[in-house]
Amino acid sequence: MTEADYQFLSAFLLARSGMVLNSNGHYLAKSRLPAVCRRHGLSDPVEVIAILRGGSHPEIEAAVVEAMVIQETFFFRDKALFAQVHDTVLPRLMEARASSRHLRIWSAAASTGQEAYSIAMMLTVMARRLDGWTVDIVATDLSEVALERGRQGIYTHFEVQRGLPIQMLLKHFTQVDDLWQISADLRAMVRFTRVNLLDDLSGLGTFDLILCRNVLMYFDDRTKRDVLERVVAQLANDGKLVLGGVETPVGLTEVVVADAGLKGIYRRAGCRHA
Repeated sequence: MTEADYQFLSAFLLARSGMVLNSNGHYLAKSRLPAVCRRHGLSDPVEVIAILRGGSHPEIEAAVVEAMVIQETFFFRDKALFAQVHDTVLPRLMEARASSRHLRIWSAAASTGQEAYSIAMMLTVMARRLDGWTVDIVATDLSEVALERGRQGIYTHFEVQRGLPIQMLLKHFTQVDDLWQISADLRAMVRFTRVNLLDDLSGLGTFDLILCRNVLMYFDDRTKRDVLERVVAQLANDGKLVLGGVETPVGLTEVVVADAGLKGIYRRAGCRHA
C-alpha cells in the first residue's frame, strides 16, 4: 500500500466513522484488510483501496469500516467506576425516578456487549430495589458483526476471564463446549442496534444514564466535540454521562460538567441533577 493509499484510507475512515488512525495505523491496515480481501474475493489491500476510491461498492465500504474500527472491551472495565455507578449513580437516579419507576440506560460504542451486560448483571444485584420497575438497556455500535455477537451473548474463555468475577460467571453463564453464553434473561434485558455516533441520534430517545466510554479517544478534537454534544442531547436533564478514564470534555465543550465527588461521571451544565 502506497502512502497515498494510506492517506486515502485515513480520510475515508475519518469521514465514515470519525476514527483517526494513529501511529499504529499502518500495522492495523496491514493486519485487518486481508480479511476483507478473503471475504470478498479481492486480491490484496491495494484493490480494496481502489474500490473505495470508486465509491460504488457500499458492501465493501461497510466491510472496511467494520474491519478497521478498534473493538477493545471487557466485563466491568474499570471496577472503581462501576462501583460508583452501583453505589451512588443508580441509587440517585432511582430516587429521582421513584414516581415513574422507569430507567433508560444507553451503552454507546458497545462493541460485543460486555459493558451493557455488566450493567445488566449489576442490576440483578439490585433486583429487590427494582421490583416493579421497567429498565431499558440499549447497546449500540457501528459494527453489525460486533452487535450480532452481543445479541448471541457468547464469549470465549479468555473474554469471560477479563474482568468478570467468578461468581457472576457461574451464576449468569452456561458453558457451551469451550465457549460461555450469558443467560437468556440477561440477553432479554439488552437491545442491540446499529448506530453511527456521527449520525442523528434523536431516534434513540432520552436516557437517564449514558455510558460513552473509550471511544472518544479515537477521534480528533472536532469530532470529539461533535459526538459529545450529540450524545448529551439524548441525556435527561438530571441524567448522568459516563466517560472513559482518559477522556474528558474539558477544552472541548461546555454542555456537561463533572459531577462533584464522582470520577469520570458528568451531568448537563446548568441543570438540576439527581
